[in-house]
Amino acid sequence: MSTTLLLARHGQTLWHAENRYAGVSDIGLTDEGRAQAVRLGWWAGRQAAAGAGIDAVWTSTVPRAIVTAEPACRALDLVPTREHDLRECDFGVVEGRTLAEFEAVDPTAAAAFRADPVVNPFPSAEDPRSAATRGTEALRRIASAHEGGRVLVVAHNTLLRLVLCDLLSIPLSDYRRVFPRLRNAAVTELRLTGKDTALLSLNVPCER
Repeated sequence: MSTTLLLARHGQTLWHAENRYAGVSDIGLTDEGRAQAVRLGWWAGRQAAAGAGIDAVWTSTVPRAIVTAEPACRALDLVPTREHDLRECDFGVVEGRTLAEFEAVDPTAAAAFRADPVVNPFPSAEDPRSAATRGTEALRRIASAHEGGRVLVVAHNTLLRLVLCDLLSIPLSDYRRVFPRLRNAAVTELRLTGKDTALLSLNVPCER
């Protein structure tokens, strides 16, 4: 039996304007980020009204993901489940900095990261392979817990891109090339059937 996972990145944060890496840091949503969360909630309500119900909502334990999921939970009258393994990657020394700022300090490490971000992650950062494994295992647990259902999962940009590569048999090192970014509060739809994964849609905005 198949389970549908509706993956959404959290809303825009205060660090987005400068493209700063926000992994383990608790960075709040902007006004636009909160508006994006409202639109995600509107979309979830429309799904339910159209008969394409959403049976559960899961979020990472990072506040920006929890806040993004709140309007959808209200629209669906659901209590979210928080999963620590859905948290964003720890970006090590680049946390709170831009890639350009890091490159100015350590051009060799920045060039290595650009060439292969999995083999050459940022210094003291979480191993992307470990992040992909924990994220994929979390999604498989969620799919198993809601077999045959539809589940909204609110998480993070880099983690979800790594997980998409893992589930779709795309080399992890290509995650930045194949999935340049997931839009804030846009929905990517996956169908998991046993160990098989189908990508049904990618980065679909929740427009009102």
